This record gives sequence, C-alpha cells and structure tokens, in this order.
Amino acid sequence: MSGEIKKTADNEGDKQMGLDIELLLKNARLPDGLIKDISVSEGRVLHCGESFGHAEYIIDCKNRLCLPGAIDMHVHIRGGEKQSYKETWESGTKSAVSGGVTTVVDQPNTIPPITDAAIYEKRLREAEKQSYCNFGINGGVYPDSDLKGLYEAGALAFGEIFAAPSSYGDALEESQLKDSLDQISHMNATATVHTEIVLKGDDISLTDHDNLRPGDLEANAVEYICKLADPKMKLHFCHLSSPFSIDAVPAGYTLEVMPHHLFLTREMFEDTEKPGYGKVNPPLRDRKIVDAIWNRWDEIDVIASDHAPHTGEEKSAGFSDVPSGIPGTGTMMPLLLARCTEKADITLESVIRKTVTKPAEILGIEPPGFLKGQKADFAVYSNQTETITAERLFSKAGWTPYEGMTGLFPDTVVINGVQVYRDNSFIGRSSEWICGDGYIGRENRLV
Repeated sequence: MSGEIKKTADNEGDKQMGLDIELLLKNARLPDGLIKDISVSEGRVLHCGESFGHAEYIIDCKNRLCLPGAIDMHVHIRGGEKQSYKETWESGTKSAVSGGVTTVVDQPNTIPPITDAAIYEKRLREAEKQSYCNFGINGGVYPDSDLKGLYEAGALAFGEIFAAPSSYGDALEESQLKDSLDQISHMNATATVHTEIVLKGDDISLTDHDNLRPGDLEANAVEYICKLADPKMKLHFCHLSSPFSIDAVPAGYTLEVMPHHLFLTREMFEDTEKPGYGKVNPPLRDRKIVDAIWNRWDEIDVIASDHAPHTGEEKSAGFSDVPSGIPGTGTMMPLLLARCTEKADITLESVIRKTVTKPAEILGIEPPGFLKGQKADFAVYSNQTETITAERLFSKAGWTPYEGMTGLFPDTVVINGVQVYRDNSFIGRSSEWICGDGYIGRENRLV
C-alpha cells in the first residue's frame, strides 16, 4: 500500500541523540525535485534533509511528490440544522482532505447567517466536533451584523460580502456596503467581496444565466467596490469569472478565480439533460472567455474552490428553481496538478503560490512548509493521474461537474503531523481552529 505507516522499534542509540521524531516522511520528492526525508515533531517540521535519529512512525513516500497542504479560502460547508443534508463538516472536510486540502475557510452565508458572536460560537462548536482538517470561519456582513463582536469572536475574515444577490445571500445597499467596509478597514481585517451586476430577465437557461450576470459588468462591479473601499484596506475579490474583471482589480487588492471558471464552460452543460449542474454564480462562461482567463494566470492571486454543494435532486429541478453552486474542494488540487502534468502550461511553483502561500498571506495565517518549525501539513501525490468520479470524493452532494475529467490525487495526507488519510480511506483525524487577529480569547485558548 502506498504511504503505509510503520511503527519502528526503539533504538536507544538514537534516543540518546536527543531527537524526538514522531513522524518521518522518507523519500519525499519536494517541489524542487529533490528527494528528502521530512522529520516531524509536535506538528512541526523538525528537519528536512537526510534523516537521523529515532522516528516513532515512518511513511515511505517512495519518491512521490510531496506538497504543502493547500488552503482553500472559499468553501461553503453547509451543515447546521437546515443544510446538513447537503453537506456536513465531516463530509465536506473529508472531501477537502481527499484532494490535498488541509485548511478550509468557511463562508458565513449559512442558515442562519453568521451575524453575531453567539451564532459564530455555535458554528465553531459544530466544526470542532466534526472537522477532519484545519479550518477558519468568516464573519457575515449583513445589515444587522455585529462586526466588532464577530471579530472578537475569532472571525478569520469578513464575507464573502454580497454586492449582488446569490443563493443564501442578498445584496447590500450602497450605504451598508460603505459602512461595513469602513468598519472592517478600521479593524485592519480582511474583506472578501462577491461582485456582480445582475440584470432583469427570465433566468431559464445557462445562456440566460450568463447573459443576466455578464462578465463585462462584473468588471463594473469591481470598480464600484473600489470606489467605496479605503485604498489601503485589505480587500479581496471573490470568484472573478471574466478577463475584464481581473483586469479591473487595482494593485494593492487581491483576487481569486475558481477551478470551474478555468476547467468548465457553459457549452459543456447547456444541451444536457441536467443543465442545472452547471448553474453557479458567477456563471460559467463560454470557451473564449475561459481561454482569456487562462491567459491571465500570472495575474491571479488565489485559486479557491467556492465549494457550494447541493443535492442532485435540487440541481435537477426546473432551471429557474435550481440553486446556484457546485461542489469542488476535493477536485481543486487534482485538476491543477493534472494540468501541470499533462499540458505543462502552468508551473508547480505557481500552483503552490496560488493555493498555499498567497491565501495564507491574505488571511494573515501561517502556511505549511518544509522549513524547520513550519506547520507539518502535507499531501503526498500519486504518480498516476486518474479519472474523476463522484465515488472518488466524500461530499454528500453525490455528484461532481468534473465527472470523467483527469485529476492527480494524493494517496497520503498529513495534518498537524498526524497521518489522517491513506489510499482513499481515513485512518485518523486532526483539526485546529484558525482564528483571526481580533480574537479576544487568544491568550486563554490553544489554537
């Protein structure tokens, strides 16, 4: 079995060296191509290079690619009393881990939305009991939100803030947006914004859905938000879906693009029996727009999944009644790494930057890595790509829009120095809450 973990016999000579290696990843191929051993203790990298000393457990990576665990900074876990039939913290984070994601950031447009510290605390307790990976939870920005209270409760960031309506999210009026952005800026927190302009009309097909939420007007929405925001604030634009909006983001702000706006097109679902499987906000675009987004790869700061699961039954309804959103956290890294392998038009370095280091920088959190003292969150990937199927994933949605496409999946995942996943099975669980800088209980709680 790949990545099989073995407990080693005690060695008194090694113990006398004073080393305390709890886990050793042997023969790991790092992103630079070098084969090294990674020694881990107390959830941190102790040494990366030639191994020495006694290790309690050893994973032979067999020269497989080992990457820092990805940070998916935009997921909708669902859960709670009203939405657990779509997804739970357990199923959603298992799906993330199975795709090489070791940290997720949950969005606050839940039922009920996360508008105050009490609701935030309830969400946190649910996540702590169920999550299989590290997680942060954002604070919701609504007319009745207690932003200061959410910040002090531990909100990692704010939003996605809806400047246009979407499933489970209403657009804020201009005065509300301005006031909210000012408050978030004053707290030196990060604001993440959903920017679209929605036209009036009948939304009865994917073409209509695209035309009613056009990409060129998405760029106008970006410019609108920039006029309201402090130019020095931490402002991040969610799921931009057109080259026009990417070009509209000024220096100093950041932006993300989703895999479905890179790997899917409107035409792929338009004439199928279930066009609702392709309904998402912002919409899937045509091939010309998708190619133009790929041409702006270097301008994209972050790739995040916008994992937003709905059941197959919900997505098979009449188009106007289909909720927007698709599952994707478990396929984000496999799709990107397969692209690196098969087309080689994007680099492994750039994928790591957009899924690990830049999300961590934007959120002000610690990224995993191979240097001494860094977090020991790793995914060890198979040497062979495989066909993506819904059965391969763990989401309760039970379907994937990437069915039949190619992905490179991990066969071993380590989180906080603990092996939690091996060969499509979970053998452990390790989860830490990642709070924001405003958390007032930081000194009294291990996070």
